[in-house]
Amino acid sequence: MSKDATPEYDYEELGLVAGLEIHQQLDTETKLFCDSPTVERDPDEADRSITRQLHPTKSELGELDDAAMEESRVDREFTYLAYDTTCLVEEDDEPPRRVDGEALSVALQIADLLDLSVVDQAHVMRKLVIDGSNTSGFQRSILLGQDGEIETESGSVSVVDLMLEEESAKRVEETDDGVVYSLDRLGVPLVEIGTGPDIRSPEGARQAAERIGMLLRSTGAVKRGLGTIRQDVNVSIADGARVEVKGVQDLQGIEDIVRGEVGRQAELLEIRDELRERDASVGDVSDVTDVFADTESGVIRGALDSGGKVTAVPLFGFDGLVGREIQTDRRLGTELSDHAKHHGAGGIFHTDELPAYGVTEAEVDALRDAVGAGEGDAVAIVAADPEAADLAIEAAADRAETAIEGVPEETRGANDDGTTRYLRPLPGAARMYPETDVPPVEPDPSDVETPELLDEKAERYEAEFGLDAGLAEQVAFGQRFPLFEAAVERGVDPTFAASTLESTTTEIRRDGAPVENLTDDHFLALFDLVEDGDLAKEGVPEVLTTLAEDPDLTASEAVEEAGLSGVSEAEVREAVVEVVERNADQVEAEGMGAFSGLMGEAMGALRGKADGEVVSDVLREEIGKRT
Repeated sequence: MSKDATPEYDYEELGLVAGLEIHQQLDTETKLFCDSPTVERDPDEADRSITRQLHPTKSELGELDDAAMEESRVDREFTYLAYDTTCLVEEDDEPPRRVDGEALSVALQIADLLDLSVVDQAHVMRKLVIDGSNTSGFQRSILLGQDGEIETESGSVSVVDLMLEEESAKRVEETDDGVVYSLDRLGVPLVEIGTGPDIRSPEGARQAAERIGMLLRSTGAVKRGLGTIRQDVNVSIADGARVEVKGVQDLQGIEDIVRGEVGRQAELLEIRDELRERDASVGDVSDVTDVFADTESGVIRGALDSGGKVTAVPLFGFDGLVGREIQTDRRLGTELSDHAKHHGAGGIFHTDELPAYGVTEAEVDALRDAVGAGEGDAVAIVAADPEAADLAIEAAADRAETAIEGVPEETRGANDDGTTRYLRPLPGAARMYPETDVPPVEPDPSDVETPELLDEKAERYEAEFGLDAGLAEQVAFGQRFPLFEAAVERGVDPTFAASTLESTTTEIRRDGAPVENLTDDHFLALFDLVEDGDLAKEGVPEVLTTLAEDPDLTASEAVEEAGLSGVSEAEVREAVVEVVERNADQVEAEGMGAFSGLMGEAMGALRGKADGEVVSDVLREEIGKRT
């Protein structure tokens, strides 16, 4: 599969079926089950840490979830960073409190926009999580609505359900012992929206995600920025299997992931057919450490010198197929390697790529002899500590067995290049059971108003406030549209308010200003200064930059700091006269034609201290005196 060529598929012929799971953080004051604020903290601000090891527990029916069991086989320690804003619920030292009313209200608005039927009584459930991202070992989740629908350019897409959940802890880093998480994000209210399997093309998947995203942002109560919205995609083709791809970050990424997963499943089905034609099978695992006793391979030598061993499995009939590319730079061997890595090994070597990596041809021949592999066969090996080597080669052998069957159902992670990697088996029903510490709630949809959609809002801004279409859409779809409306209500010129909130902030961000530090109060105070004549509009970018760099300043203090205190009309006239006299010959020759060039020079001389309209009037007057 060439890096430069994206395969074209007939998705209808392949039987593509896809669905989405959209996870969106809500922008509420407090978390879902306690009063901690939903603000992000810097890990360096942590004032204590908690260390835990988690283990899977049985459901109410006495069942264990396969995904949780596989995660638990990896011996890891989890460290949680806590802050002065962290409550005992997040640390799992206190039962959860009531369901946050603000989060419930926003979720009901979203249910309305998705045309969902809201449940009469909502019960809190526990969803088993064993990757360490929750101190309790489970995530609390509430089913709020079912049976909705959205419209896209590619047709209707059903919305199966809407869940109100608590967000997981934020992964900070991996260590030799395990994973470090931050508790600032744990418990932030989150909605999960699941569509039906109605999507039939990569473009359709993007359109559905785009529509849902617009509906979510229409509430004005969802968080923005990297990591605040995550998209999982369920993909399958005819004769393939349902695969859940987690962690798709952007809309274009959804298209790429769907295309890539379709291609991967199609390639795996071709490999399956070839393996069956060859009557392929997977042999028994064996210890082949003796074959590599004198090896000069750095990886294998390092494992053996550390007390490790080499295990192998013969793959009868697999020759040439283990190295076959199924996605860009990913092969069937990569799939086997992913499973081996999940059990503590660094990966695998296989005979489709050997001799290489310091392994000689003689060692490959001896390896084949040791496991009884012939000319049409392949062999996979793992070099690691004894326990990891045994577990990893068994995992690789199991994945090879699955290749003969076809495409495995599993959960995969999205890579930035549109490919995916194995994460774990698909979770089953055994991971959900009732939460007994929180009483049910009875949501009332009539308590909330239907938000105005962002595309409708853009049209209203254009008609009501006279914004041009581009600026109207920019501010309506931007994060600060509630601030724009508040400013206009205070009497601020709509075009000035919109361009400041969108265009000006974009410009100073490009120049390196940390605009994320700017608050609503900063903007409103700045607008008041302009409206009162204490700051020229031309000085706004510099004052905003000053506020962004030192957000503890007031707007008035930032004006002083930037040296942009207003000037009198007499001072404006003095500066303009100097400019005109300095360019007397040009004024005499061109008359009012010199205005444009001199205007820029006059504004530069005043450094944004005076309003452009005032400068323009004075300049025209002074040029008129000399012509």
